[in-house]
Amino acid sequence: MIGLLNRLFTRAEPVLSEASARDAAVISSLHALSFRRGWSEHEIEALLIDRNVVTHRATSGRTLAGFILSRLIDEEAEILSVAVAPAWRGRSLGRNLLNLHLRRLAGLGVSAVFLEVGESNTPATKLYERAGFHEVGRRENYYQETAAKGSTAVVLRRDLA
Repeated sequence: MIGLLNRLFTRAEPVLSEASARDAAVISSLHALSFRRGWSEHEIEALLIDRNVVTHRATSGRTLAGFILSRLIDEEAEILSVAVAPAWRGRSLGRNLLNLHLRRLAGLGVSAVFLEVGESNTPATKLYERAGFHEVGRRENYYQETAAKGSTAVVLRRDLA
């Protein structure tokens, strides 16, 4: 009985793997939950079938716990989106996804990775700083927070080579 209760109430660590076009619907749903303007299933599917896009996912059972998606351009990559389901935030899943993803990008010959993050997104900013990213630019009023006010996007870079 105790074993059954432990299995019911203990979450195993999510499994990290490459995503495929079959994951478009669940990635789109998590993206919409995580961002002001979510990407449609069609937009996500188009990215997932693009040979220049690398995507990793984290699953817990049949549930998507997180994903990270990048586009490759020559020897550089841009992280287009990262999201972790609310139930998994603050549990190192974003860090684990990012580390796996960066290792894969390095294995593909990528020498520099770029991304942008909202200046007010403190958890993401800390994640990227700890992973070795540094600021290389800013885009004022880039993200539309309200009809009258935008927030700054901070452009970050990390060299892999």
